[in-house]
This record gives sequence, structure tokens and C-alpha cells, in this order.
Amino acid sequence: MTGRTHDLAAFTALSYIALISSLEPISLGTLLVSFSANMIGGLTPDIDQPTADLWHKLPGGGFYSRLFTPLLGGHRYISHSIAGVILFGFLAKIVLNSASKVVLVDMNIVWWSFMIGFLSHIFMDMFTKEGVPLFFPIPFKIGFPPFSFLRIKTGGILEKSVVFPGLIILNIYIFYSHYQKLLDFFKHYVK
Repeated sequence: MTGRTHDLAAFTALSYIALISSLEPISLGTLLVSFSANMIGGLTPDIDQPTADLWHKLPGGGFYSRLFTPLLGGHRYISHSIAGVILFGFLAKIVLNSASKVVLVDMNIVWWSFMIGFLSHIFMDMFTKEGVPLFFPIPFKIGFPPFSFLRIKTGGILEKSVVFPGLIILNIYIFYSHYQKLLDFFKHYVK
């Protein structure tokens, strides 16, 4: 999937999970940082690719990508696996815990937002022709449907005309069906 599809999928997953759970008022800082962490999480599995969107959004990203990406073994290896979820989740927890001493934000919510984005990326890539090496280091890629010729080509016509618009429609449905809950949540900020 392309970066913009991963962004939208991460937002969709976060919106859905947040709206089906009990929404307790959180600080505006936590809300904004969580949204940002979700977007970063949605792009992080592609950190193993030098041309990934995440590298372009960081200052000096091109330089760091050439240093960092060879350590991950190439595109769709460890960062697209269960081992990668554990590794990146652990690293994110360390970074966020150290940042929580400085910032007045609920880093537990931020961490979950990051992980929801990260997992949505892997889930969406399972629908592509390449699949994902979910059980890395076992060299077997998992995809849905099981036959790669039935899956979506990254950046292809099906992604652009079905998947991306489908995610937009799904977002509209999620927000429409939880409209009152969303209004109650935002009343906390508009007093």
C-alpha cells in the first residue's frame, strides 16, 4: 500500500478503536500527540525502505535512511513481522517513557496509538501481492487472500479506486454511527 493509504488506514483503526471503547476526556496535548504517534506508527514498518514516506518527513531523513535501512535486512522483513511489532513496540515504549518525564501527556495512550498505526500497516500490507513475513525469520509471506494473484498491487488501480475510497467511506460510517459519543467527547474541550 502507498503511504497515504497507510495514513488513512491508521486513522481509521484508531478512530474505530477509540469510538468503540469508553472515551474518557484526555488532555488536548495527549489527543494531538496520540494522533501524531498514530500517523508515525502507520508509516514506521516501511522504515526498512530508503524511499519510505517516513524518511521524507524527517529532517535529514535521506542520510539516516541510508545508514539505518540496511540493518533491517531490506523491505518487508523484520519490521513487517511479529518480531518487528515486539521490537518497535519495546523501543517506542522506552522512548515514550523517557519523554513522559518532560511532557505532560499520557504516554500510555500515545503508545497504544502508535501501535494501532503500526499494526494497521502490517494488516493492510497483507492484502498486497507481496504479503508480509509475519513469522520472520521463517521465509514465508502471509497474505489475504492466500493466492497472490488475487491480491492488490501496491499503488495500483484497485488501491486507488477501491481501497482508499473504501477507507474514506468506512470513516464516514464510523463517525456517523458514533456521532453522539464524539459530540460528548468534544464537549470537554469546548467549555
